[in-house]
Amino acid sequence: MENITKTKPTIINIFGGSGDLTWRKLIPALYNLFLDGWLNEKFSIICIGRTEMKDGEFIQKLKDGVDQFSRRGKTKKEEWDIFSKYVTYKTGDFSNKDLFIGIKKDVAVFEKEINENANKIYYLAVNPQFFEGIADGLKDAGLNEDVEHARLVIEKPFGTDLESAKALNVKLLNIFEEKQLYRIDHYLGKETVQNILAFRFANAMFEPLWNRNYIDNIQITVSEKIGVEDRGAYYEHSGALRDMVQNHVMQLLCLIAMEPPVSFDADEIRNRKADVLHAIRKIRREDVHEFASRGQYAGGWQEGEQVKGYRQEKSVDTDSNTETFAAIKFFIDNWRWSNVPFYVRSGKRMQQSISVITVQFKPVPHQSFPEEAIENWQPNRMIINIQPDMGIRIRFQAKKPGLKMQLNPVDMLFNYTDTYSSGIPEGYETLLLDVIEGDATLFMRADQVEAAWEILMPILSMWRDNPSVNFPNYSAGTNGPETSEALIAKDGNNWIILPFEKKNNE
Repeated sequence: MENITKTKPTIINIFGGSGDLTWRKLIPALYNLFLDGWLNEKFSIICIGRTEMKDGEFIQKLKDGVDQFSRRGKTKKEEWDIFSKYVTYKTGDFSNKDLFIGIKKDVAVFEKEINENANKIYYLAVNPQFFEGIADGLKDAGLNEDVEHARLVIEKPFGTDLESAKALNVKLLNIFEEKQLYRIDHYLGKETVQNILAFRFANAMFEPLWNRNYIDNIQITVSEKIGVEDRGAYYEHSGALRDMVQNHVMQLLCLIAMEPPVSFDADEIRNRKADVLHAIRKIRREDVHEFASRGQYAGGWQEGEQVKGYRQEKSVDTDSNTETFAAIKFFIDNWRWSNVPFYVRSGKRMQQSISVITVQFKPVPHQSFPEEAIENWQPNRMIINIQPDMGIRIRFQAKKPGLKMQLNPVDMLFNYTDTYSSGIPEGYETLLLDVIEGDATLFMRADQVEAAWEILMPILSMWRDNPSVNFPNYSAGTNGPETSEALIAKDGNNWIILPFEKKNNE
């Protein structure tokens, strides 16, 4: 059992309270925090939406969401009845000043009832077009003024390019201080992602090897079997590069490549991550084809079911140039990582849904074993699985039992579900608790967001100005386009994803 410290009294206002994110993620996460004893008994959740709904109808909808999406499964009546009393629904227009005056009154009433200053969280679970208007409304009502306790949580996407990200940062930083802003990336709340820091910096055996002298290349794959589903209208203006690489993938790269922090202070961790982004070698427009590959999925068969191509999806242009797959080769120009390639890729309608980091080590400097002994030899590798399975796997060579010297690759495996019997928190549980406690370690700072956009802008602009002539170029249920394989093959490498559930040699 964790040593749980109750959080401060908190009032959470969720803009977009009737939306899908609240239903699938936020309320199930807050419910689990409540059941696990993390929330102070003095808390309130106000869901604000534009859809007219009666209180009973809304609460039932939230219950259905928790029953479907909570890691605990279905709710227990007595527990849900207690939790739901803390939740209210308010219908409002985000552009109406009266809405924010009402919120201010709600906050004042809550703080008067508990007779103390509370954390005041404003969660923007809305389309980005509403970010600035809601921020203005909060400012006009004076809801930004309690610098120590008022916090704004912003979902991705944070801008659509460098220029819009800078403009949004300027806007928000004119209303809130940086320490009040929590730019959320739910990937960073996953247990295995956080465990990268513990794995690297709490164990003396790994950090001495974590550099160009011992590591040949690092690969990051974030793939999905699903297509764009009902998000065609959004995806047409996004694509894989904006939707996944700019945030999720770049943050994983930072955690893998960052220098050891002096402390676990939020700004110290974020400084080290920003250092990585600033050290990534800029890709010139004319060199994009050497460092990046794009793709768009065609229709086909996936797990026995016929699926549409991207251009046949709802709200997608029949001649769309939007990429549903992106792969990039990065170099980090510093002493630790000089000339070590970082290969990243992300795509939809891929062969499997998986998020995995592969660290491939260099071969031994001298092979002393006879050729027949090393027939099955493979490089040492470390596989960090983020989802769906969570764990870390290390592959090394050992002697195969028998009278002859014959080497065989074997695995050491750390699997979260085998090691820990208690339920593993969802990413949103971790991040919401951090917001309540005022811990910004896992959240992106303004300079990080802008640095990540700056790295990708040459690729985005090149792909925009030069439409692909061969889209679609990979079939549903495959591992992406041939150009992705060529991108890494010309360096003498290949994409690696080892099946996680097996402990013996594949």
